[in-house]
Amino acid sequence: MKEKLKEFCRKINIEYVGIAPVGRYKELENILKRRMKKGYLTGFEEKDLQKRINPKKIMEDAQSIIVCLFPYFIGDKEDGNLSKYTYGLDYHKVIEEKLEEIGQVLKKEIKNFTYKAFVDNGPLVDRYLAYISGVGYFGMNQHIITDDYGSYVFIGYIVNNYPFEVDHPLNKNCIECGKCIKSCPGGALLSNYEMNPKRCVAYLTQKKEELTYEEESIFKKGKTIFGCDICQDICPHNANVKNTPLEEFKKNIIHKIDEKEIESLSNKGFQKKYKDHSFSWRGRKTIQRNLDIFKDKE
Repeated sequence: MKEKLKEFCRKINIEYVGIAPVGRYKELENILKRRMKKGYLTGFEEKDLQKRINPKKIMEDAQSIIVCLFPYFIGDKEDGNLSKYTYGLDYHKVIEEKLEEIGQVLKKEIKNFTYKAFVDNGPLVDRYLAYISGVGYFGMNQHIITDDYGSYVFIGYIVNNYPFEVDHPLNKNCIECGKCIKSCPGGALLSNYEMNPKRCVAYLTQKKEELTYEEESIFKKGKTIFGCDICQDICPHNANVKNTPLEEFKKNIIHKIDEKEIESLSNKGFQKKYKDHSFSWRGRKTIQRNLDIFKDKE
């Protein structure tokens, strides 16, 4: 059944598929408690710690987790002011559809098969799942790294009630050159594979509350008005990576937001124009604020 799963995934251009075990992730629990103690939380995380470390809190009869990676790199756009992950169609919608395809195929193959699919909206820590399922390994920049696509990948997972044979972490490591740490505008990346997300430009571009003077100063050191690619672009593991095979991330490309255009749009007009792109989720007001801060640095 595992081979049938992978065969179908290959048909829909999903090359990286692994199976994570279901259990109370003690190692992760210790990591998360340490982060909480240090105040390394953004508010975007699931508040219930048990739901982050125990898949059975999400699905009582869970027996395995299917983890898939979705590459999104389409090349560099030198004049862009958006993070690369937002260029193509909204990855939430694209990945949700593909995970549902997988789930429905398995329902036909496996009696009484049940599942819950997540992309960026689940309580579990998707990068940890990617690591323990062997589809990638951690970089010092906190991203999951792959051989073919570097760290330019999204993660989706399916908690399910079938006992797929589990995979194991790869015997590979980040080269630990430290370039990401030195290049991070806010000094968010730490040398021990930890991160203070509150100093991350990507987080600040999505923060709804008014930014402090210090946060604006960090923001201005970045290169984008939504998201941030600096720690990925500088990474040697991302040199000469392949472009994505997924057509959805090559369509309706937007790599730059024009200030005059945003000013001319109403909130409703903004949503109508950009609803198919992931940067639209915070709304026009946040994008306008970011453009104003960015303009102020010039």
